[in-house]
Amino acid sequence: MSEIKVTVVNAGERAERAVTTGTRAWELFAETPGVIAARVDDVLRDLAHELSDGVVVEGVEIDSADGRDILRHSTAHVMAQAVQELFPEAKLGIGPPVENGFYYDFDVETPFVPEDLEKIESRMRKIVKEGQKFSRRPVSDDDARAELAEEPYKLELIGLKGGSEEAAEGANVEVGAGELTIYDNLKRDGSLAWKDLCRGPHLPTTKRIPAFKLMRSAAAYWRGDEKNKQLQRIYGTAWESKEALEEHLHRIEEAERRDHRKLGRDLDLFSFPDEIGSGLVVFHPKGGVVKREMEDYVRRRHIEEGFQYVGTPHISKEGLFHTSGHLPYYADTMFPPMEMEGSSYYLKAMNCPMHNLIFRSRGRSYRELPLRLFEFGSVYRFEKSGVVHGLTRVRGMTQDDSHSYVTPEQAPDEIKHLLNFVLSLLKDFGLDDFYLELSTRDDSRPDKFVGSDEEWAEATKILEDVATETGLELVPDPGGAAFYGPKISVQTRDAIGRTWQMSTIQYDFNQPKGFGLEYQAADGSRQQPVMIHSAKFGSIERFLGVLVEHYAGAFPPWLAPVQVVAIPIAERHNEYLEKVTARLRERGIRVEVDESDDRMQKKIRNAQLQKVPFMLIAGDRDVEDGAVSFRYRNGDQDNGVSVDEAIARVVDAVERRVQV
Repeated sequence: MSEIKVTVVNAGERAERAVTTGTRAWELFAETPGVIAARVDDVLRDLAHELSDGVVVEGVEIDSADGRDILRHSTAHVMAQAVQELFPEAKLGIGPPVENGFYYDFDVETPFVPEDLEKIESRMRKIVKEGQKFSRRPVSDDDARAELAEEPYKLELIGLKGGSEEAAEGANVEVGAGELTIYDNLKRDGSLAWKDLCRGPHLPTTKRIPAFKLMRSAAAYWRGDEKNKQLQRIYGTAWESKEALEEHLHRIEEAERRDHRKLGRDLDLFSFPDEIGSGLVVFHPKGGVVKREMEDYVRRRHIEEGFQYVGTPHISKEGLFHTSGHLPYYADTMFPPMEMEGSSYYLKAMNCPMHNLIFRSRGRSYRELPLRLFEFGSVYRFEKSGVVHGLTRVRGMTQDDSHSYVTPEQAPDEIKHLLNFVLSLLKDFGLDDFYLELSTRDDSRPDKFVGSDEEWAEATKILEDVATETGLELVPDPGGAAFYGPKISVQTRDAIGRTWQMSTIQYDFNQPKGFGLEYQAADGSRQQPVMIHSAKFGSIERFLGVLVEHYAGAFPPWLAPVQVVAIPIAERHNEYLEKVTARLRERGIRVEVDESDDRMQKKIRNAQLQKVPFMLIAGDRDVEDGAVSFRYRNGDQDNGVSVDEAIARVVDAVERRVQV
């Protein structure tokens, strides 16, 4: 055997090693049990991959992002094997890893039921215990078709090989532009237990799967297209340890407790009547209070930050969205046009084209720039029914949409101004754990974007420089830009660590060109402005949904629909508390007196269930002393608090926007 040299990367340190030909990646990491795969010249490989001279090799730990994907995809294979052993007639769809888990689609005659999932999970444990080996095997297209002749969906995937796999949801785990490979699950005696078309990589053996659980089953259209056959999808999760699995399941329980759809019903905030349509929300009085507080806050903040409030209609002629460039890119998510008076009218899906018309309505001078326009613009998007989800994915929404028109030289400072605005707003709403994401164009798909390379490079650098100055973590999002320019998005973590995309700032050099926007420069020439889009909430509906889940419905006092409930111990105390609440209302506090026939403890319980921040309780002694018992929703209570002090506590908490 001859000697070859490889570079091993470990914890950022690079070291050159001499090994013999035929050395496998696993031999470099034999003393590192957490490594389950290798990155060889930046390509993920199985540990059984044979190394060649000059390669750079880095171990992939099971608890890394790539490691978890490999673990979960391997577990998906085990699940599919178990399904076909229990249900031999099942035909295989696709089984990719997804965030926090995996799924696999099956064509079966009868939908899976919970008892089936229990049987499948039990069979999976048996397969894991057997320690079957994941073995990669390259095959030709014809050989793959012959081997998988009984799997019609796999045959269809083979036909997608060559770069068209985007047409199939999750197909990139199975086919790509290169050679086809099949992964065999081999028993300890070397005999074949099961096989699947797959690009890999995988764990060395099934025994390397530490902890998993099947979660649920659901219907799913083949390749994500509702025109195709409906398959049965089983979702599961897999983690690097039993402890990590238990933590994940606990997070799921906590997320279910915080589900804004359930809390919206329980707290009487909003509803989605079938008579109106999917994804179209109705705010009830209490939800209307929260929405109004949000609107009042953000309207005031925009005015303070130099924006001018405008208003635009809900529909427009088709030509406007051609001029803006949106219609070719967004036609699928816009509602169908309405034919009137010989023209096609669209419900608007975005506000920016109409703001451009406001800018263009008269001549503009450089002295007016930055010109900042803002509105609460209602927009409508035809989201597929499968993705509509409570307030966080709706078909009708209101955006706190703003557009800044600036000279190219003003763009960096304006973006900095907007980003500071956004971050301060999020903090006021109690969201202070965030990072930034920079979305850029996909250079391999120039048809998806407009503008020159120079324009994209300049816009991207400006956004990147401003984002970097904040000192926040900046995560790249290649290919995630809008067709007209790159964007920064603020990714916020909620109280249980989930990440939500919130505010966005987008650099647009396209629409000013399309609308012929101009301003007169200092030298008298006509120049084209840069347009910067920004949405602080994104949409009021989605932001409210996130807040409900972040606070588990227990809003800070300034946002709470009812800020104080006054609780008389007996009916004779009603009049006293009415006088107290009148004083609170004079200070702008939202307060109610519970004059029901319920006993005091039941009234307290009702207020706690409605997550009211403060309760003022009064009995005979309180009436005599001009006092109340001041109770917080967490159960803490101070007795004998003077009415003046009680009012001061409530007003102070509201004005300072603190949580209690």
